Amino acid sequence: GRLAPMRNPPAPSALASRMAADSGTIDRRMASHTIGTRPPHDAVAPPRLEQDVDSLIRYVEDAAHYPGGSTALVAKPITEGEVAWLLQQHAAVLPIGAQSSLTGGATPFGDVVIAMTNMTGLLGVRDDTVRVQAGVPLAALQQALQERGLFYPPVPTFAGATVGGVLSTNAAGASTVRYGTTRDWVKAITVVLASGEVLDVERGECRASEDRHFDILTDKGVVRIDVPRLTMPDVPKRSAGYFAAPGMDLVDLFIGAEGTLGVVTEATLGLARLPPSRWLALVQVSDDRRALEFVQRIRFLAADRHATAGFAVSAIEHIDRRSLALLSQDGVVDRLNIGILDDTTMALLVELEDDRTLDRSAAWDELTNALDRPSDTSPIGQLCRVLRGFSLLETTEVVMPDDRERREQLLAFREAVPEAVNRRVGRAQRELDPRIQKMAGDFIAPMSRFDEMMAAVRSSFERRDLDYAVWGHISDGNVHPNVIPRSVEDVVAGKAAILEAGSAVIRLGGCPMAEHGVGRNPVKQRLLELLYGRRGVDEMRRVKAALDPGWKLASGVLFARE
Repeated sequence: GRLAPMRNPPAPSALASRMAADSGTIDRRMASHTIGTRPPHDAVAPPRLEQDVDSLIRYVEDAAHYPGGSTALVAKPITEGEVAWLLQQHAAVLPIGAQSSLTGGATPFGDVVIAMTNMTGLLGVRDDTVRVQAGVPLAALQQALQERGLFYPPVPTFAGATVGGVLSTNAAGASTVRYGTTRDWVKAITVVLASGEVLDVERGECRASEDRHFDILTDKGVVRIDVPRLTMPDVPKRSAGYFAAPGMDLVDLFIGAEGTLGVVTEATLGLARLPPSRWLALVQVSDDRRALEFVQRIRFLAADRHATAGFAVSAIEHIDRRSLALLSQDGVVDRLNIGILDDTTMALLVELEDDRTLDRSAAWDELTNALDRPSDTSPIGQLCRVLRGFSLLETTEVVMPDDRERREQLLAFREAVPEAVNRRVGRAQRELDPRIQKMAGDFIAPMSRFDEMMAAVRSSFERRDLDYAVWGHISDGNVHPNVIPRSVEDVVAGKAAILEAGSAVIRLGGCPMAEHGVGRNPVKQRLLELLYGRRGVDEMRRVKAALDPGWKLASGVLFARE
């Protein structure tokens, strides 16, 4: 979790991308859709390697508990030169971060594992950007930035994820409703390609040509990348194969590519100022429809900035009844002193940002007098009036901005839900059948179709008599239905349920892979094909074949080689 100092700072990527090849004989800027590679700044040399069984065993599966993983070698590079050496010397490699993938995308199948855990340099912080190496854990990054009054907004729920990992899936999380996804905050990247050559790409410097292609100038000639001609779903989150759009930025091709096009070693990320205060509210609702109507009202007020100045909703998380039961069984409810009501069918965690610094006295005054001040436009005042309108005041706990301990407890309560399910999947795999694996959906639909999406989820799971729990980021319409397997037959039925529900999501104009990616999961790979058609996936294959003709990078992730 610590950030390492940089040993040999590379040349700024803006300068590197302007370097001419062969002592200036070729101008690698040539056109806006053209960019040139460079050799690694550091010596191309072998990194630290691990081959003993005890060291290897912890790398053979990721958080998805995807079965069948194996590797004979784990490499831990500390420079881009060492990454380049690995790519030049090995025919199959898999770059990984924290192995928190929920799709098997970080599970090796005979690949040499490139663990980025030693590339943790914090290379420079400015007022609105930070340059980091790919192995930096988000929790460590946020801690370093907090000392400067800054933060990186689009973090996923799991703070142990690494910068490279979140770039690989265009990860998002609870705050998408306010801050967008990873893609919106990446300013520049450094990528080691399959050949060992390096690309420095700054946003805005290289865009697809009018006929939708890029030209990459390499030591072996020009590599043409044709942008797939597909239409992406119009939803705020997508982690479904390669980004493709007219005039797109080359940076966006690598974000969400799940390590199949190159190894990201560094990134420049946008930053925001920490809000002076944050409110958090746990709202218990006894009817799912009323919960959705409440969320829709909150979203409407947050979007209507003229009518509700200062009503900054940064997240609304939801936890269903079955998830709450799991937390009760595990003792989490009692340990964190969460009083769950008997008739609660959905719990919501609402986070509001406040641009004022409030001490306990001022915050308490605002909270206790919120309903007596109808013209009050403070965030908590507006929230309280909405709660009253939905008769939810009596079932809501509000956490004061300065109550860090209670805030952390409620956030831990939310994070305990996927932990509870993942633990049960792992136990079933060990005790019942090694073929059992995590089987979960990662769906997003337009908010106007959210209730239809949930009806499709319930129907597909309940008709197959599956035990399941649903949680997610209701503020942007993203849900995670998870099978709680009692047998390997439940995994098979779960695959069918997710495929059926995901197909419905596509028909509703949504995306069946919102933030976790596709990985090696056969259901998600099938959903990718349903989303974009066989032709669309084949066009993605051609992108990979152009950049990685030997298919050495994360082979089998996203799609099979065909």
